Amino acid sequence: MKIGLFGCGAYGMALSSIMHTNGCNITMWTRFPEEKEKVEKERCSEKLPQYKLPEDIVVTTSLEETIKDKDLLVVAIPAAFVDDLARDMAPFIKDNHILIATKGIEQDTGLFINQILEQYLDTKNIAVISGPSFAADLITKMPAGLSLGSRNEITSELAKKALQNKYIKLRETDDVIGVEICGSIKNVLALASGMLEGMNANESTKAMMLTEAMHDMEEILDSFNARKRTVTSFAGIGDLLLTCTSTKSRNYSFGKLIGSGATKEQIDEYLSHTTVEGFYTLESIYKLLKDRKVSIPIIDLIYDIAVEGQDPKELLTFLVEK
Repeated sequence: MKIGLFGCGAYGMALSSIMHTNGCNITMWTRFPEEKEKVEKERCSEKLPQYKLPEDIVVTTSLEETIKDKDLLVVAIPAAFVDDLARDMAPFIKDNHILIATKGIEQDTGLFINQILEQYLDTKNIAVISGPSFAADLITKMPAGLSLGSRNEITSELAKKALQNKYIKLRETDDVIGVEICGSIKNVLALASGMLEGMNANESTKAMMLTEAMHDMEEILDSFNARKRTVTSFAGIGDLLLTCTSTKSRNYSFGKLIGSGATKEQIDEYLSHTTVEGFYTLESIYKLLKDRKVSIPIIDLIYDIAVEGQDPKELLTFLVEK
């Protein structure tokens, strides 16, 4: 099976390890010539140095080479860059099967990743994966579960062939937008969970926060006409538990920084060196919910704290009084 994988970061590397184990022929794409040279020379990503890229995986900056004659294309780049990638891919795409491994919402438009691809690309053969799966964990070959959302049976089968094996489980659903919402919103909620850690909140308070977060995710799913029960999937509660409880999560760590009373300068410094998807998704979902006239108070409060600089201690009061 031939795979074109977009993204040489930690998650792209981790996915390549699974697909290589499954016997796939993989071509990895990066936009940056210097990254190509570095990966070709060192066979690893500085964000996942413990994984060595097998020698038979090709690294390229050519979109055509990455797409041509491939059975499945996998998108694993930060959400902020998907629009540019989709525009550049467009001349080479005709009914290709595409698997999205990127989580997030486009800031300017409020579009989810599958909507961005469908806007530019001549294909409806799109699937999305999401679930509790840190890159560093995926390369250990220990069990992990992902939700696989698609309305195309062939695309789903190709995704399963590429990723499913003795240690990776995929649970299928046709609730594509629900999987996308859960994968995006959990990053935002992880900011709040990290804030509690930064304020030295106890385990009971953290558990309370996670329980309330599940209800909020249900409301958001319902407002987008997605299935509320998707909150119980790997993409929902599975990823929520992982991202909201681990310092491996950049979103959780960023929230912890805010909750511990960091200065604006310290926060800006962190953001300048670290991709915090939840922070950028926060602005997108805040605007999107306002445009839809949907009230999700926890999102409003996280926005007020993380963006407007409100005291994070307001979160403690909110959990009881909401």
